[in-house]
This record gives sequence, structure tokens and C-alpha cells, in this order.
Amino acid sequence: MSPASTGASTAVGAAVSVRSADSRLAPGGPGYRRMSFALFLAGVATFALLYSTQALLPLISGEFGVAASEASWTVAAATGGLALFVLPMSALSERFGRRTVMTASLAVAVGVGLLVPFAPSIGALVVLRAVQGAALAGLPASATAYLAEEVRPKALVTAIGLFVAGNSVGGMSGRVITGWVAQEWGWRVAVGVIGLIAVVCAVAFRLLLPAPRHFAPGSLRPRVLLGTVRDHLSDPLLRRLYAIGALFMTVFGGVYTVIGYRLTQAPFSLPQGIVGSIFLVYLVGTVSASTAGRLVGRLGRRGALYLAGGTTAAGLLVSLAASLPLVLLGLVLVTAGFFAGHAVASSAVSRTATHGRAQASALYQSAYYIGSSVGSTVGAMAFHAGGWGGTVTVGLCAVLGVVTITVLGSRAARVAARREPVAAH
Repeated sequence: MSPASTGASTAVGAAVSVRSADSRLAPGGPGYRRMSFALFLAGVATFALLYSTQALLPLISGEFGVAASEASWTVAAATGGLALFVLPMSALSERFGRRTVMTASLAVAVGVGLLVPFAPSIGALVVLRAVQGAALAGLPASATAYLAEEVRPKALVTAIGLFVAGNSVGGMSGRVITGWVAQEWGWRVAVGVIGLIAVVCAVAFRLLLPAPRHFAPGSLRPRVLLGTVRDHLSDPLLRRLYAIGALFMTVFGGVYTVIGYRLTQAPFSLPQGIVGSIFLVYLVGTVSASTAGRLVGRLGRRGALYLAGGTTAAGLLVSLAASLPLVLLGLVLVTAGFFAGHAVASSAVSRTATHGRAQASALYQSAYYIGSSVGSTVGAMAFHAGGWGGTVTVGLCAVLGVVTITVLGSRAARVAARREPVAAH
């Protein structure tokens, strides 16, 4: 082939590449607003369903005559199911398409959600919630990949931000709505209302989400997937980030699973509606997560993690007070610290992974939700054994783990920096 023909071929390839990039969705362009709203609704439905029983645990305990540690399994089973299935779902989305997997996931999760109010026993309720969590794993596994393929790079952060905002709004509103509905009509009606809201969100999502134009089906070969997973798990930095995400979520899951029991008991004795409204504190987390980038810019990743861990620990200690304003202040600090730490760790995973970023993120999400399940269960067991102080102790141990891992990471970075000049010689 002549140089001229080679140059012409390169020019044609570049032109095709530009046209392909230009055909992606962008703010102000056709389909972008529909896509953003569709994924926002998917986020709302996902997290409203996932945590629909968390604010209702005292009522579930009362109806079935079980302790907090047993009722907490209605949360732990859902997050555990998601943690176990997020990686397989990410593989399915590579083969069958992001929109297909997201639609199927929402359909199954919503269908199960409509059965949850009729659970005849605590065991049946836990099983239904586990199935629901496994189905919901298809959303986080596919949504960010869909956005990366269908949205122009410059608009990607904004688009992902809208999806995350839907997660936050769904998690918060689901808990607030169930609290007030349950106060009047009981927990079964409350989770039924969440199920109906999720139906509306799921239908609107499917009608609004544009058909993918840049998806290329991949292989489902287990050897390739396992090789990628093995590569990520053999990376010391990624392992530390997965552990940090899990430990932060252990604190958060334990605190918010148990807080309803504490506030409905003496000396606070708050009604269920007010307890549900406590989850409005999530708005603080939305703000702290959005400022995490600036924290990293000023303090570095490890400095930001130290600050997030210190803020979380301070919140846990303040929450020990027998004063409602101080308990609320403690929740604010725990929430701010958790969301900041989670934002720093999860973003570092994407920057660290050099290949298989979808699987790297899926592994982080798996660790994250395993932390939620562990925190919900162990935090509730500690509360049953030692009251709120027991739950706080579990949280402080998890924060100590975050700090220890970060210190070890700092030492490893210094050792690597000292070795580089030696290797250069």
C-alpha cells in the first residue's frame, strides 16, 4: 500500500471516529434529557426498593416477634444478594446489552417488590428480599457502562452524577415515605407503596431510555472474566480500596439499620414517621460526596480518606449522647464522612484499573454491599447485646480498619518511591 493510500485510509478512519464520537449523546442534543431522566428514575427505583425495609425494622420486629438482629436480615439479604450477583450481571450486560439487562433487572425486582407485603413469615420476607437484591444487581452493573458507551466523554461525569443523584434520592425518599405511611397503615402498606412507585419508575425508564447505538456484544467466556478478576484482586492498591469501601459501608449499614430501634425507644420514643424523616440526613452525604474531588485536590487521596475516617469516628462518638440534637449531629458527621470516603475510594478504583474497568468497579460494588450486609447484621447483633454503644464500637473498629489500611498504603507508596531511583540505575 502506498503512503498516499495509507494517509487517505488514516484520514477516513479519523473521520469515521469523529462522526462516531459526534453521534453520542450530549447536553442539549436529542435524547440526552430523556436518557438522563430515565437513568435518574432507575436509580430512584433501585435504591427505594433495596432499602425499603430499613426504616421499618422496629415494626417488622414487633409483628414477627423477632430481635433486631433477625429483622436486620431483611436489609442484609437484599444488599448481600446484590453483592453476590453484581459481577455476573456485569458479564451478562457485556453479552446481551446494557438496556436489556437493566430492563430485566427492574422488572424482576419490581415484581418481587409487589410480593413483599404479603410475606407470611420473617423467613419468607428474607428470601424475597434476597431475590430482590440479586435482581437489582443488574442496574449498577450496567448503567455506568451504558453511559460510557452512549454519552460524549465531556458530558460523562454530569450524566453519571444524575444517576448517582437518583440513587441518593431513592434511598432517602424510600425510607422517609415508608416511615410516614407505616405510622398510619403499617409496614406492609408502606413497602407496597414503594413497590407501586417502583413500577411507575420502571415503566417510565423503559419508555424513555434511548436504544443503544454504540454497544458491541462481548464474549461470556468464563476464562476471560476470571482472568480479569484475578488481575484486579492481585493488585495491592485495588485490594486496599475494596477493603476501604467495605469498611466504610460497614459503619453506615450498621448505624442506619439500628438507629430506628434507638430512636423509637426511651429516652427518645419518637413516632415512626419522625424516625423515617431522619433519613433526610442523606442530603448531607450528597453534598460531601460532591466535594470529595476538591478534598483530594487539597489533601491527596490518603489525606481525604483520613479526614473522612476522622469525621465518621467523631460522629459515632457524638451520637453516644442522650440528647436528640447531639444524636442528629452525630448522624450528620457519620453521613458526611461515609459519603466522602466512598466517593474517594470508588473514584480511585476507576483511575487505578488499567483494563477491565467494568469488572474493577463491579468488584468494588460487591465489596461495598458485602460491607453493608455485614454492618447491618453485626451492628444489630451488637445493639442487641450492648445497646447503641455496641453498635458504635463496631463502627469505630471499622473506621480503625480504614485508617490502618490507609497507613499501610502510605508506607507501600514510600517504599515504591525509594525503589524507583534504584531501578533507574
